[in-house]
Amino acid sequence: VQLQASGGGLVQAGGSLRVSCAASARTFSPYDMGWFRQVPGKEREFVAAISWSGSSTNYADSVKGRFTISRDNAKNTIYLQMNSLKPEDTAVYYCTADGSDHSYSSWYKDKSEYDYWGQGTQVTVSS
Repeated sequence: VQLQASGGGLVQAGGSLRVSCAASARTFSPYDMGWFRQVPGKEREFVAAISWSGSSTNYADSVKGRFTISRDNAKNTIYLQMNSLKPEDTAVYYCTADGSDHSYSSWYKDKSEYDYWGQGTQVTVSS
């Protein structure tokens, strides 16, 4: 599976931005998908995840209520709508995919559980 993230950019604090991730897989729907972000010198951190059907979503506490993850399996694409952006949301955002079964309920927060990663897209929020 090849993942291509896009839509990053510069936005003022309080603004909105939507990033997208297109997958090359012939069968996109069996993959659970997620977004992580990373700033220089820090670990890549979990942002949001969505199940293969789209029926289940999960968010980091820091973005809950501001970000929304969604997917369109017909277009092989997932989205991350980011509202009320803060300077601390500045990071490179990576999309990721995994098609395996998992043995614990919070697996989606663990970056090592994902098999495929996109190249990342920069999001910068100015104060």
